[in-house]
Amino acid sequence: MRFSRMLIPTVRETPSEATAESHKLMQRAGYVRQLAAGLYIYLPLGWRVISRINRILRQEMDAIGAQEVSMPVLQPAEQWQQSGRWYDIKEEMFRLKDRGGRDMCLGMTHEEMMTWLASREIRSYRQLPQIWYQIQTKLRDEPRPKSGILRTREFLMKDSYSFDASVEGLRESYKLHEDAYHRIFTRCGLKFHQVESDTGMMGGAVAHEFMAPSPSGEDDIVLCAACGYQANVEVAGSVPSAARYGEDAPLEDVHTPEKRTVEEVSRFLKEPPERFIKSILLLAGEGPVLALLRGDQQLHEKKLQRLIGPFRAAGKPEVKDVLGVEAGFIGPMDHEDIHIKIIADPVLKTGSYITGANKPHYHKRGVRAQVHFQAAWHDIHVAAAGDGCPRCGAPLAIEKAIEIANIFQLGTKYSAALNAVFLNESGAEEPIIMGSYGIGPARIAAAAIEQNHDRDGIIWPEAIAPFDVEIVPLGAGDSPEVESAAWDLYRELDKNGIEAIIDDRDLRAGVKLKDADLIGIPKQIIVGQRNLNEGLVELKGRRTKECLRIRPGEALDALRAGKEID
Repeated sequence: MRFSRMLIPTVRETPSEATAESHKLMQRAGYVRQLAAGLYIYLPLGWRVISRINRILRQEMDAIGAQEVSMPVLQPAEQWQQSGRWYDIKEEMFRLKDRGGRDMCLGMTHEEMMTWLASREIRSYRQLPQIWYQIQTKLRDEPRPKSGILRTREFLMKDSYSFDASVEGLRESYKLHEDAYHRIFTRCGLKFHQVESDTGMMGGAVAHEFMAPSPSGEDDIVLCAACGYQANVEVAGSVPSAARYGEDAPLEDVHTPEKRTVEEVSRFLKEPPERFIKSILLLAGEGPVLALLRGDQQLHEKKLQRLIGPFRAAGKPEVKDVLGVEAGFIGPMDHEDIHIKIIADPVLKTGSYITGANKPHYHKRGVRAQVHFQAAWHDIHVAAAGDGCPRCGAPLAIEKAIEIANIFQLGTKYSAALNAVFLNESGAEEPIIMGSYGIGPARIAAAAIEQNHDRDGIIWPEAIAPFDVEIVPLGAGDSPEVESAAWDLYRELDKNGIEAIIDDRDLRAGVKLKDADLIGIPKQIIVGQRNLNEGLVELKGRRTKECLRIRPGEALDALRAGKEID
């Protein structure tokens, strides 16, 4: 491919709206252009990267016996209504009516459509197991599209769906996908973790996410180096350090005028935040709930929601109405008369604490659980770095990461709702047992850049680079020998299946070399008159920037060897 005939609009300036490195570099290197918020055009180089990723996805899906199909993006509401998600999903779904007035939507995922197909085509256990997949457009009305192609409103997804006759079969299909995903991300050159995750709107009993570590990641993952425990912070358990304050402190009121938050009282009393109980009044469907945390902890809303259902924080007037206490001075004691449910984090079981005294401008010192208050004990805190691992007790680490894939054991959530059943060996009807498995090709590309770049530009992993090698002739306009040698190399590589781009532009050497580094193709062959005088060219590794002087006839073997130049 000639550089001069491709649309590769490189720019030197960093886009002002870009924050993530992948966003900056894909714009600067001419891979994408933004059409509107959350909508991107893939230019030729960008689409070649996505196509190479998709080729790997297809190879690995085909290898586990998955069959490719294609589902419509425009979907009728009926199947979504049957599953209940038409009503559960709010603003994220693009909804419309056709000219006949029928409710429709733009597919944000395809569980309902795949289940509808299975309900019509699968009749017997003899047809199971099945795995169907597609690489298809999805649309979600993201409230805050950002970070370039990492969070968009329209995107490609490889989504696959397994259909089994038993839970054991589902586990086998799930394991097939786990192993395939490990191969995919390894081939794509990514560092990644498979972590336990929340099932979210997908439902089901078991879920995992595949996370690529990156400072630009929007997710926090919890990692234990000792035993290998890995989880999204949304579901991660942890064991905070035990109380350092004994249970012999006297119970006493402390005057804290206008000091309401843990931070304010902590500074005023010169006591660390972990010495406090944080009392939070919440309003749930079953009534008011008082959530208790240690002062240095954060409330894990999803963990608590799984216990009490949807809830909201009480406003200041509501705190006064329910507890008879001003907000900021709430304590867990003496609420027996109002029948409020109290849920406390287990770390509070031992030690004595400072908490609100249930009267204005006072806190109480020496408060102890199961002496001065009773509670239901549940893990409701957000895991923090340094907490103990819930499995082995070793210190946990927290890392930022990009979600690149997720997998779910759905069970019968969708098959039961859409009547996707099969006849078992006894002739009785049973709902099909399902799994759902997604990968974002664009997220793979962005994560690869986040993990592989330097001050000069992108450094693509070889398997997903837009080309295998870039040939850079220097001064070809002034030297027929340079031009001839470069084109001879190009034709030899092309004939042998090496995808190359040749920079045939009549530009200064510095411009060509800067563009080559910015675009990030992993190998460069630099053809210049000085080396040609010795019968040599330079093979340069983009990652190391080291050069190997070789004869042109050795280039093919050197590229096939695929070794990093050092």
